[in-house]
Amino acid sequence: MNSIFDSLRPAFKGDVNMSDKTLTIYSNDASLFEIRPKVVVYPKDAEDVKTLVKWVNKNRKEDPTLSITARSAGTDMTGGAIGASIIVDFIRYMNAIKEVTPDYAIVEPGCFYRDFDKETKKINRYMPAFTASREINAVGGMIGNNSGGEKAIKFGKTENYINSLKIVLSDGNEYIIRPLSKTEIEEKIGGKAVNEFEAKLYRELYNLITENYEQIMSAKPTVSKNSAGYYLWNVYDKNTGAFDLCRLIVGSQGTLGIVTEINFRLVPTEPFSNVLVVFLPSLDDVSKLVTEIVPFKPDSLETYDDKSMILAMRFFFDFFKQLGFWGAVKLGLQFIPETWMIAVGGVPKLILIIEFTGQTEEVVKNKLIEIRERIRHFGFHMHIAHSSSEADKYWRIRHESFNLLRKHVKNKRTAPFIDDIIVKPEYLPEFLPKIKALIDEYKLDYTVEGHLGNGNFHIIPLMDLDSPFSVDVILELSKKVYTLVREYHGSITAEHNDGIIRTPYLLEQYGEEIVKLFQKTKNIFDEANIFNPGKKVGGTFDDIKKAIKKKN
Repeated sequence: MNSIFDSLRPAFKGDVNMSDKTLTIYSNDASLFEIRPKVVVYPKDAEDVKTLVKWVNKNRKEDPTLSITARSAGTDMTGGAIGASIIVDFIRYMNAIKEVTPDYAIVEPGCFYRDFDKETKKINRYMPAFTASREINAVGGMIGNNSGGEKAIKFGKTENYINSLKIVLSDGNEYIIRPLSKTEIEEKIGGKAVNEFEAKLYRELYNLITENYEQIMSAKPTVSKNSAGYYLWNVYDKNTGAFDLCRLIVGSQGTLGIVTEINFRLVPTEPFSNVLVVFLPSLDDVSKLVTEIVPFKPDSLETYDDKSMILAMRFFFDFFKQLGFWGAVKLGLQFIPETWMIAVGGVPKLILIIEFTGQTEEVVKNKLIEIRERIRHFGFHMHIAHSSSEADKYWRIRHESFNLLRKHVKNKRTAPFIDDIIVKPEYLPEFLPKIKALIDEYKLDYTVEGHLGNGNFHIIPLMDLDSPFSVDVILELSKKVYTLVREYHGSITAEHNDGIIRTPYLLEQYGEEIVKLFQKTKNIFDEANIFNPGKKVGGTFDDIKKAIKKKN
């Protein structure tokens, strides 16, 4: 049977696959959605990406539904890596680590972070904005979502580590995007661009931002992390006149163009680390505690709730599969103090992990002792880990609790839809009980984990998506949660981005005028809407309803 995609093959060096098995695999990412594509392509290089974009432009008259969704490892939790037309997989071929130096590294989007991290650490450097899924995610997705992670309280997000990008835009040409000085942006707009397409793009975007500058800046979320919408407020520095398009491309989920190469800034590694664990019997003093901890500049300030702790104790023997018999026994012995603490005083409401790193063990130990003494007046039970293996037990609960929940609740699956909310830590004593009360109205199984230092929490319920009521619950609860988030001046997504699941809620996050500016931004880059349609702009609640995967 002939297909329109047969005409792509002669000029495309990579693979073109329309098999039923492949299309089924690429119908899913880590979200609760399923959308079947028409074809999956595997470009060999940037020339293939350019060929693909030009081919789509040429053939849209025959098939107006043609569009391109870039995909790396497929770990996106929002539906950002799935689409109904062409999926571009970078993992197979465009995964090279091209150069690593003490200051920077150049990689392709299909490179797994674990491989990238291994290479940079050979020279004691790394890119610190890694995610909890760092063993399975690729750097292309980190760029697309502007990922953060457990180190974000100290190092910030991916956007802070981009020196430059190569990107194929909607005209089918590849461009280098980097920060521009006032003089450089004036020259780019004034005629020294690569071509008229680039000049027009910079000119129109510059005008859009400068003409709406006050409105844009007032819309910027005041929390420390945000992945909602297009980051128009980060592009132009009014004081210096600098203009950095990288700040817009990062976090745009492949809706403005297709990134083909990343130049990352690297930072030195620290050889030693350890943790202070704090057990909170209530949420009353959490904001005061965070306020006293943050000035010490910990590398991480993570948390998980009482449900996560109980889960770890209840299903402890699942760790046998990972650690083996003696490893699990050793881990079990290490939990004896916590078991006794729970027996005597009950399960703590929150467990905090405060991590420091340093050049020597003594430096790290002194930091932990100093902060322990500083917060001792709260009267909380605290413990400094005696070894890396002991510290690891707390990280295991932080990283594995939801996997345990998923394994032990039958006929349900993960439903990430309120999975990335953020408010200022000062609001947490009021905010967290209200959030839990909202979720408990629906009698859902869930755990709460997150980045306490930023006030960023990951709440991922388990649901029976075959239930006729599940879609209504998702939409109703999302609305209630995001309304509460806005009441506390937060953001609906700190790290995970918008995708299918949150794009319709950007109107509530920002209001009609800013959403119109997002649409104008999209039109400047991609007027024909060929790049990942329905994400960031144009997504609807009907899209959510139609795409939810029904079979558990």
